[in-house]
Parts: sequence; C-alpha cells; structure tokens
Amino acid sequence: MLLGGYNEFLEHAQLYYSVTSSMTTELMKMIAQENLETHVEKELEGESLKGLLSPLQVWITSASAPACYNLIPILTSGEVFGTQTELSIVLFDSKDAEEKLHILASETHDLVSPFLRSISVCTRVQEAFRQAHVVIVLDDSTDKEVYALEECIRSRVPLCRLYGYLIEKNAHDSVRVIVGGKTFVNLKTVLLMRYAPSIAHNIVAVALGVEGQARAALARKLRTTPASIKDVIIWGNISGNNYVDLRKAKVYRYESAIWGPPYFSRPILSLIFDSEWVNGEFVTTLRKLTATGQQLRGMLTAHSIATTLKYWYHGSPPGEIVSLGVLSEGQFGVPEGIVFSMPVKFENGTWKVLTDLKDVEISEKVMTRMTSDLIQEKLVALGDLINFQPYQSVSQGCHNKLPQTRGLETTEIHSLVLLEPRRPKPRCRQGCAPSEGSGTIPSLPLLAAKLGFLGWWLLHSSLCRCLPSVCLCVSISLSPYKDTSHCI
Repeated sequence: MLLGGYNEFLEHAQLYYSVTSSMTTELMKMIAQENLETHVEKELEGESLKGLLSPLQVWITSASAPACYNLIPILTSGEVFGTQTELSIVLFDSKDAEEKLHILASETHDLVSPFLRSISVCTRVQEAFRQAHVVIVLDDSTDKEVYALEECIRSRVPLCRLYGYLIEKNAHDSVRVIVGGKTFVNLKTVLLMRYAPSIAHNIVAVALGVEGQARAALARKLRTTPASIKDVIIWGNISGNNYVDLRKAKVYRYESAIWGPPYFSRPILSLIFDSEWVNGEFVTTLRKLTATGQQLRGMLTAHSIATTLKYWYHGSPPGEIVSLGVLSEGQFGVPEGIVFSMPVKFENGTWKVLTDLKDVEISEKVMTRMTSDLIQEKLVALGDLINFQPYQSVSQGCHNKLPQTRGLETTEIHSLVLLEPRRPKPRCRQGCAPSEGSGTIPSLPLLAAKLGFLGWWLLHSSLCRCLPSVCLCVSISLSPYKDTSHCI
C-alpha cells in the first residue's frame, strides 16, 4: 500500500493500529537503507543459486531452415524435456543467415515461455556446440549446384567432419545428437559417428516422419485416426530405399462389429482385405513421397524430432514399437557399420533395439535391396568407391501377388510393404474345408451377438447338418482377449 512519506506512515499506524513512534526521520531513513541493502543481497543470492542450476543447452544447426521455425515452439512448450527443465537455445548457421536468425530469436522471445532461459545466435564455427547437451542436425541449405549423385554424396563429408570434430571438442560429455531432415539422413548420421567416435552411441537418425506418413495412409483407408494405429516398423534407409512392415501393426478404438476397451487392439492386416491397395496405391504413394522428400516438410520434421527427443528423455509408451536409425551391430541380419532404421524402445534415458521381436524376419532379397544403397553411399562418401550403382530389382512392384489358395510364406513388395503370412483356412468340426470362392457374411457377427452363444450354437449345428456342402467361415470375438473362429 502506497502511503506517502514518513508522516503519512505514522498517521496510518496510529489511526489503524494505535501505534505511535518517536523515531526521528534520520533514523527511519537509516533503517530503510539497511532494509534496501538486505533486499538487494537476497535477490543477488537467489540469482546466483538459480545460475548454479544450469539450463539444458540445445544447439540447432542450419537454424534458418523452415523446420527450425516449427521446432522451437514445441521445444519451449515444456512437453519435450519436462516442466522442470529450463532451456538455453543456440541457433547455429552460416554468416549469411545471421539476420534471419536474429529475427527468429526475437520472435522466440515474444513467446514468453517460462521454460526458456535464453536464446542466442552463433555464426562462428570455433564456438559451435560449446557445452551442448542436445545437438539437432537439420538439412543444410546450399546454393551449390551438383551434377552427379556421387558429387552430392561426397559434399556431405566436409560438414559432417567439421561437426563431428567440434562436437567432440566443445560439447558436453553426455551430449545427444539427433539427425533429422529429408536428404541422406542415414549417411549424415554414420559420418557423424565416424568423426565423433566417443559419442557414437548417442547419435541417432529420426524415422518417425516416414512412420507417421504410413500410419496416416492406413488411417485414411480404415477411416480412423492416425494416432490409433501403432507399431508400424520402418526398416532401412529413412530418406531412401526403406521398408514398411505391417506385421506388428495394430489399431485401437476401431469402430466395427467387434468392440473392446481402450487397450483392446486388432491387427491391421486382419482389417485390410484389399491386397491390391496395399501392394499398389499404398506402396506407390509412400515410395513417391520418399523419393521426393515431400513427406518431411518443416512441420513433420519438427514434430518427429521433438517426439524422438521426448521418448529419449522420458521413455517411449510401454509396449509400443518405435522406429529409429541406429548403428547396426548385426541385429536382424543387417550388415555391421551402417546406420539402419529398426524397431527400438526408449527407457531410462537410452534406447534399446528390440531383438526379441518374433516373426519379423526379412528375406535376403529385400535385405540386399535395402543395405546395398546404404553401403555404397558410405563407400562413395569416404572415397572407397568411385561410382554409385543403385540396386536394380528383377521386377517392379510386387514380387508375389496374394494368391487365392492356402500357403504363402511372405509377400515381398519391391518398395515398401511387408505382409504377414496367410494362414491355412480353418476346418469346421465335421471336417469340411471352405470351398474356393466362398465368402464371409458381414451380418453374421451381429446376428451372433443378438442370438447369444446358445442361439449361435444351434444355428451352427443345424446349418452344418443341413448344408454339409457349404462352409461359411465367420470370426467373432467372445471376449477382448480371445477370438474364436466358427465354421458353419
């Protein structure tokens, strides 16, 4: 409460509290000065204690790229590193981009984020990555024209060599390096590992962008949300010749005749009966997006990087499969020494390859197709190979179509998709097998639900007795945990 001078204060104290004082003005001023000095000392002490809790140093390379503009609001929201962590962001780029970086830093200040301690601009190479805890490597922008693929590959080496040297020299010992973008992601990651060997295990490549594109395409087909689709695995080259594996993919909260609690899921491949779409439109769309890099624009790149960092610091959802580009140590038959996207999980501040997954074997032909380009990219970049020769497949599109008869071990798709084996058709209790061309009746599961189990059993028995030559296979769910197949 602003009372005025010393006389007004004494009047207020006497009127409201019946307190009087014979303190002189000089003594009161002396006491006020002491109180002010004590207050300043406490403020300085608080600032020094706050300084002891150093913020997380986050460096972003090629910060003039559009992805950085979308990434900063996510990083400063508190969702990635937690609400107990303050950030100090450094925007690193060439001298030519300095004006853009200052504009971006000014706009970031306007966000008034409680989790942002500071944001600064760095264009001096010698000071790059100083005490960095996190380094985010985005696509470097260049105006130089390249006329050959080999020249484009080799042009990545000088910058990666420089970054690797500076990260080892200036960054924190436990620095985490995450490589995102849409061009030569695997190659840049393996080069950084080569030139920063002491932190090779803490360098990863983001694959969630491609995974998100596949999940979105599946969601459009099933008329559901992409967030309800889980465990889509991306194998191989993130920005090139990769392989989308749907054998473990599941969908949650899917509206159909079979319904269950939120944790109840159904395999994706049991719901998509259009094999021509899976082998055709789905493959073509993802292949085209990967080839042009359109699947990783600024927004998707930023979200993929932020989500990967969030998992790295706080762990991925329990039981969920995450795709990540890591250095191969021979897992799943992948040659050692290349960065390869494979299924992992994040826990306790690190990642672990899910080598215990079952039924994820990849055929030798598909593995050769994926690893050939990655090995050649590395050899060309290091000067051990002069010409790059892309792997040529014998056929285009699908190697095997889905047959109409039983017994299919794998369906190898030339570009992207791996389908699960088709199981032999079930037989009913009387031994009759479904005839070729026999179909399913969509209304039977609903009929079973209305009749109850006893009614369903009577219908089953009478039809098997009266129509021995006809077999209609219907699969209904008696509980969220068990699917039971009935043949009538």
